[in-house]
Amino acid sequence: MALLLVPTGSALTDSDARRVGLLGPVEIRRLADEVGVRPTKTLGQNFVHDANTVRRIVAVSGVGPDDTVLEVGPGLGSLTLALLEVVGRVVAVEIDPVLAELLPRTVADRAPSRVDHFEVITADALRVSRSDLPVLPTALVANLPYNVAVPVLLHLLAEFPEITTALVMVQAEVADRLAAGPGSRTYGVPSVKARYHGTVSRAGAVGRNVFWPEPKVESGLVRVERTSTYPQDAELRADVFAVIDAAFAQRRKTMRSALAGWAGSPAEAERRLRAADIDPGIRGERLSVDDFVRLAQTN
Repeated sequence: MALLLVPTGSALTDSDARRVGLLGPVEIRRLADEVGVRPTKTLGQNFVHDANTVRRIVAVSGVGPDDTVLEVGPGLGSLTLALLEVVGRVVAVEIDPVLAELLPRTVADRAPSRVDHFEVITADALRVSRSDLPVLPTALVANLPYNVAVPVLLHLLAEFPEITTALVMVQAEVADRLAAGPGSRTYGVPSVKARYHGTVSRAGAVGRNVFWPEPKVESGLVRVERTSTYPQDAELRADVFAVIDAAFAQRRKTMRSALAGWAGSPAEAERRLRAADIDPGIRGERLSVDDFVRLAQTN
């Protein structure tokens, strides 16, 4: 799939954003000042202030009126408002109680006709569970906090198998790792674990200057399309992920050596590798998700 280049400069002025109900740079700062919010590195907060960017993110996600979208880290509401223009319902998970309290007021002010189609939950996305949400989501669209992006993505994909598609913005380097295939220099634990849930691909690039504050890193979009290749079974997933973790703990080791601790000994690791039809001399970066699943199921 071709990369969609999300513009690095704002194509809409503040007045345009106000007219269409979205947020521009001046309004983002005004809302932050209103509640005394200053973005923090601890929570990985960088607020998107470009209306054109959030609209393109929604467009590339492919969500529509039949979707209930889970948004993580909505912040001041830029992406939330763009989603509410298109989707049936948005459920936002926000860890910052001040921002969580402000968000419904912003939606009521900017999108009054969509108030009944929006909920915000004050919670840590790393711990949110099915029982925390008023309705189960069909899609995930989010500007994930960069310091916990991969754990949050994997947790939500595991917790909500109803999510059929995910479009997340993460640090560009992380996006490359998530989308990397076997044999790639950047292929590793995030790549394999994400592929357990579905097909993974890069879906765009985002410049620094659409954020406040401007981050020191580039950003990228990653799409995950859910597949039913592997059972959504927590026990099997834990077994597979344990093998993946062991295989990449020391990348330069062969699988026979890397899996010695997991299997109990180098000899047992070799036996299980051969039973799974995997060369014991190969390294983890050459193995596919299928290989890891097959290996986890050997006795």
